Amino acid sequence: MNIGSMELRHLRYFLAVAEELHFGRAAQSLGLSQPPLSVAIQQIEGAVGAPLFTRSSRGVQLTAAGQAFVPAARAVLERAAQALAEARDVASGEAGSLRIGFAGTMLYRGLPLMLQRFRSEHPRLKLVLCELSSSDQLLDLQHERLDAGFVHTTQVPEGLSQILVSSQSLVACVPQTHPLARARSVPLKALADEPFALVARDVSPDYHSRILALCGAAGFTPAPIHELQHWLSVVSLVGQGLAVALVPAALQQSGMAGAAFVSVKGAQHDWPRYETHCLWKAGRDNPALGLFLSAVREVASGG
Repeated sequence: MNIGSMELRHLRYFLAVAEELHFGRAAQSLGLSQPPLSVAIQQIEGAVGAPLFTRSSRGVQLTAAGQAFVPAARAVLERAAQALAEARDVASGEAGSLRIGFAGTMLYRGLPLMLQRFRSEHPRLKLVLCELSSSDQLLDLQHERLDAGFVHTTQVPEGLSQILVSSQSLVACVPQTHPLARARSVPLKALADEPFALVARDVSPDYHSRILALCGAAGFTPAPIHELQHWLSVVSLVGQGLAVALVPAALQQSGMAGAAFVSVKGAQHDWPRYETHCLWKAGRDNPALGLFLSAVREVASGG
């Protein structure tokens, strides 16, 4: 036997003899007869290339090589035990890591509560957060670069499972210095003929086209249009007096300086809702993901 073929049981046998300094008692503690134990120790000594014990009428003693081998053997067994425990915990979902994608508005729509609840219940599971646009999340989910994502869309691609996390209205966002800033509600057409900000088409094609369709139905085409990468950037631009916008209602919680939020007069039930779905690739065997999705469902249902 060489070092490469040595098994963990050989290390356990060696440590039993090293602790007992008696082959008979060591064999008894291991549930073996003495001859197989003696053979195993001889095999280990052959692999090491040096005797590990001296045997005499006075008993069994560790050699210098044996004394040096004790901590090394213990370390190997401890690492093996840790690896087994880690594998069991990952298999049960109690350890490991998850990559979670999100778009910025989720910071004001339940994501912090989901994370707090999940981390308090599963402290050994690591969550890696990735702020990405909805379109980037959909791509990463399909290629399994994300375990789950919070995506703003009403069109969930085939092959992805979903939980509806929130459905909110769109509200007008105007500068605080704007004449409409203190109105209880405004007609959408009142935003015509003003610079208009919204998320870029390549970031959120669904809501980009829907907002432009709403403006068209109200009788105007926004011009000029400022296209930005994040909803928070949209609100920031409005807050600096450079545009008006239609934004998800949750952004009222952003506290962005200079921006005012006003409901839209005459918004009907057939107006598109701003929906957020938690998405993941269907059929994934990942117990940790299952635990995370349970936390999402609990918060989404108001539990």
